[in-house]
Amino acid sequence: MPKLKDLSLTVSIVCYDSTDQDLKSTLESLLTSLAQLPAAGYQTTCQICFVDNSVDHKLQLDLFKPFNGLLDSVNAELRILKGHGNVGYGKGHNLIIQPSTDIYHLILNPDVELDRNCLSEGITFLEHNHDVAIVSPYAVTADGHKQHLCKRYPSVSTFVIRGFFPAWIKKYFRKTLSHHEMHDLPEDLPSHAIPLVSGCFMLCRTEKLQLVKGFDENYFMYFEDFDLSLRVGKIGKLAYLPAMKITHHGGHSAGKGLRHILLFTKSAIRFFNTYGWRLIQ
Repeated sequence: MPKLKDLSLTVSIVCYDSTDQDLKSTLESLLTSLAQLPAAGYQTTCQICFVDNSVDHKLQLDLFKPFNGLLDSVNAELRILKGHGNVGYGKGHNLIIQPSTDIYHLILNPDVELDRNCLSEGITFLEHNHDVAIVSPYAVTADGHKQHLCKRYPSVSTFVIRGFFPAWIKKYFRKTLSHHEMHDLPEDLPSHAIPLVSGCFMLCRTEKLQLVKGFDENYFMYFEDFDLSLRVGKIGKLAYLPAMKITHHGGHSAGKGLRHILLFTKSAIRFFNTYGWRLIQ
């Protein structure tokens, strides 16, 4: 039997009032995917950190006791970082990214479930494509609909249409939205040189994240992933790997209430002020 290649992975999962079921489902799928790495030729050590941004910091390791055996079997260590307050999505991840000494880093949302072969596909791809800094997966919603995580540079009108127009009006802008969401990407082979990828799942080279100093902490929520994409894209490629699959239960920021709309708008203004305004796609 060929010798397994030693690799190391850190996973950061920033959570804020996430349900116990979501957290356990995410962890279970992550561990199941880690368990497939030896069959792909890798012996991996993994540090998994839940970054609890919740105000009450109730998240306890006891919640994950049923997974202790599986954690040991995949050489994974689980910890919870809390007590720092609600510092924002990007800063929460940076607390784990900046001190990491591992080769790869997975930025993961607590509402994502990994396919069984997700990590083996992603890590194998990175091992054979050294010019790629971040790889983005094929994603579906809980009801099986395709979710497009790769994007072209956005316009203001695109966000207004996507976030606030009813479905019967959106259909008249189908071509514009499809262009922004890169519906033209092939689903049977990888695509390189992607401009922007979603932060719900980013499998990254840790070195590249650290070179750009991780997320810009001036973004409290929203657009921090687009900003990171553009900065990392200057030193490495972003790729789409349809063989790396996830289920994403989140999204729909416009439907989360006024506070989220205001946070989204504030971050959008910062993003466009930094990289340039585009009114139409």
